[in-house]
Amino acid sequence: MKNIWMVRAGRKAYLVEDFISQGLIAIGWNSLGDLSKVDELEQIKSLLVGKFPEMKLGSIYSAAGQIYRFRKEIVKDALVLTYNPSERVYWLGKVTSAYEFKEGEFDYHHIRKVSWEYQIDRDRLSASTRNSLGSISTIFKLPEEAATEVLTMANNQELPAELPEEEELEQVKDDIEDKANEFLKDKIVKLNWEEMQELVAGILRAMGYKTQVSPKGPDRGKDILASPDGLGLEDPKIVVEVKHRKGSMGSPAVRSLLGGLRQNDKALFVSTGGFTKEAKYEAERANNHLTLIDLDLLVSLIYQYYDNFDSESRTLLPLKKIYWPI
Repeated sequence: MKNIWMVRAGRKAYLVEDFISQGLIAIGWNSLGDLSKVDELEQIKSLLVGKFPEMKLGSIYSAAGQIYRFRKEIVKDALVLTYNPSERVYWLGKVTSAYEFKEGEFDYHHIRKVSWEYQIDRDRLSASTRNSLGSISTIFKLPEEAATEVLTMANNQELPAELPEEEELEQVKDDIEDKANEFLKDKIVKLNWEEMQELVAGILRAMGYKTQVSPKGPDRGKDILASPDGLGLEDPKIVVEVKHRKGSMGSPAVRSLLGGLRQNDKALFVSTGGFTKEAKYEAERANNHLTLIDLDLLVSLIYQYYDNFDSESRTLLPLKKIYWPI
């Protein structure tokens, strides 16, 4: 089966009518000039660095990948898809030319000619395919199942029986939640140790406790002290140790924390690297109540209490709420 490439028509598809009426696809980055003699990804990265020295490295890599796909991977006779959101219609066509650079004729100067042949109603597509077409990338290759469905509809063939839409939407929601969890973990892992300590303290404040965060230096396992009054005079008094590193914490680290607790103290051990089985066993049989918090549980607590985060904690980990139809 041929690959199908999605090529978006600018921000919010403002160029989609020009794409269709003029029979083309195009991308921006006009200041890079003619790329006809540029064949390597590294060459495009170098051009971007030269033209946009203020761009972050991650943005350079992302943009270079998009430009390279348009320049080299989308070839003559390739199938391409673009979307008109106002009409909720996808257009499917075939590339009919090699790469061209044309100034003055169009907002975007990197161009390929296209023969647009089919219109596909978005509302007829399955929920899973609609989700796969929702990538934020300007250019991307459709997953095989989505490409098969698009070609089937383009040829006016009957689609195989599919799950009820409610079940498909539930699967899509689960997939998006999984991705959101992983993205949030990525953000947490990139925090430095002091930021991580402040984040954990922020979660405890969102839960209704007042906190004292230890300054730099030896703290005998007491990175944070949380209690109703903030002074540790009222119960429960919670001692918190934070380990922000790769690698699981073992039983010696758990025993060390427990050894510094008083009789009525409760404790939290936060480890972004997780815990070994031996560490979990040590915590379960401890006389003091000790809760181990790994990265998954930390993410769950953030979701649960984020609405109560103070401004300092939100600055450390800014999140946006997304509403989902039920």
